[in-house]
Amino acid sequence: MNTSVAAAVAALDDRYPPAWAEDWDRVGLVVGDPSASVGRILCVVDCVPETVAEAVDVGADLIVAHHPLLMRGVSSVATTSYKGRIVHSLVKNDVALFTAHTNADVASPGVSDALAARLGLVDLRPLVPVPDSARGTGRIGRLPVPRPLSALTAQAAAVLPRTAWGVRAAGDPDRVISTVAVCGGAGDSFLGAAAAAGVDAYLTADLRHHPASEAVAGGGPALLDAAHWATERPWLDDLAGFLRATLEVDVLVSDLDTDPWTLHAASVPRTPPKEPLP
Repeated sequence: MNTSVAAAVAALDDRYPPAWAEDWDRVGLVVGDPSASVGRILCVVDCVPETVAEAVDVGADLIVAHHPLLMRGVSSVATTSYKGRIVHSLVKNDVALFTAHTNADVASPGVSDALAARLGLVDLRPLVPVPDSARGTGRIGRLPVPRPLSALTAQAAAVLPRTAWGVRAAGDPDRVISTVAVCGGAGDSFLGAAAAAGVDAYLTADLRHHPASEAVAGGGPALLDAAHWATERPWLDDLAGFLRATLEVDVLVSDLDTDPWTLHAASVPRTPPKEPLP
C-alpha cells in the first residue's frame, strides 16, 4: 500500500509533536512535496550521502532521520556545499526527508526507552522529567539481576550496534550495579541529574574528559560511554514498527554505521582507584 508524505508527516507529528522539540532544534519536513506518494520509508540516524544512496538503492520515497540535516540557517544549498549536495540528491531522486530529534528524545516511548530496553531495564522513569507528564529526557531503570560494572559494560557492548568506538567505562570494575540511567546521544549535560538520582551507573555518549573525571571522583555513578550513533540506533526499530502499524507501508531500518570514528586501537585497561579522589 502507498500513503502520502503529508499522511506520514501527520502520523509522525502526532507521535512526536514539534512543540516538544527544544527551541534551538529543527524538526519536521525538510525536503519533499506533501502530496507525493510514499510506498517505502527508510529510517536512519543521520541523513548523510551514504544513507541517501541507500534510500535510492532500496527505492525509498521518504527518509525519517533522527539528526537534523539543516540545524542552522543557510543562504545556499548549491552543490558546492556538503549539505547542498545532499539536498540536491534527495530532490533529484524524489526522496522526501523528515526529522524527529529532541521531540523524539523526550517522547514516551522515545529514544532512551529503546536504549533502556536493550539493557533489559525495568521500572522505567524519566531521568529529567517534564513536569506533569510521562515525558522527559533519558530514562532510569533497574536491572532484573544486579551485576558488576565489568559485566554491565560487556553486556552493553554485546547488545548495542557494533562500532569502532565500542563501550568504555569509568569506575570500579567490581562495583555492583542495580540501577542504571541512560540517555541516547550526547548526555554529559545530565551527569548531575544522574548523580542526584542516586543511580549506580549512567550510560550515554560523548562524555568529555573533565566532566566525567570529576563526576566519578565526586562519588557519582559509574559511567559507560558508547558511540553516539549506537545509543540512538535502537530507536529506529521502534520508529519503524510504529510507521508500519500506522501507515501500512513498507518500512526499512538502516544499519549503516554513521559514527565518524572508524578505527580503534585498544590499550591495556588500568585499575581505577577504589575510593573517590579527594
